[in-house]
Amino acid sequence: MTQDIKIIGFDADDTLWANETYFRESEQDFYNMLSAYIDSETLEKRLYTTEMRNMPLYGYGVKAFTLSMIETALSVGNIPSELIQQVIELGKAQLNQPVTLLQGVAKTLEALHGKFKLVVVTKGDLLDQERKLNLSGVAHYFHHVEIMSDKQPKDYEKLLKHLDIEPKAFLMIGNSIKSDILPPLALGCSAAYVPYETTWLHEVATLPVDNPRCYELASIEEVLNY
Repeated sequence: MTQDIKIIGFDADDTLWANETYFRESEQDFYNMLSAYIDSETLEKRLYTTEMRNMPLYGYGVKAFTLSMIETALSVGNIPSELIQQVIELGKAQLNQPVTLLQGVAKTLEALHGKFKLVVVTKGDLLDQERKLNLSGVAHYFHHVEIMSDKQPKDYEKLLKHLDIEPKAFLMIGNSIKSDILPPLALGCSAAYVPYETTWLHEVATLPVDNPRCYELASIEEVLNY
């Protein structure tokens, strides 16, 4: 990697700690709750459509996801109020899931801390992301925390201005090609893709193969090799 790097940005969910797994578990519980009213395949498509329609209003995160589950359940018709309450409790349970650091995260942050400025660059619900960071045990490694409503090039551009740094001096590490890799690369930053076992359909994209500033790592620890 380039010797110009001075600041390293880390995505949070599914880069520092597990997250998408909890969404998939909640979805399956949701499908099971409504199995007497609608088949899972139809419900899955309807939920995703609702999430995409609501995203400009609700953004990302568990609260937005819960509201979309409620709306989707109501669209089925003849749903008892008790079931809607169960959906609400399902969302609350997900918000209270433990924060589990992924393998190699603590070692990597410890090794990089003091050599680079480390920042969290994530999107989602402000309160939930702050909760997870506070419970993670790694908050002290970070110079700055940026919780974005979205991760478009313009959002990264604002971050670079806030950090007062040129794109060539910034490296972004994350598990989403769409959100963590392509936007920084478009600005002239470097980016390292660390795949996670599960990827939300909305985040699926193709990794560029001909960009010298783009790296694919088998694990987060591999960044130390560079």
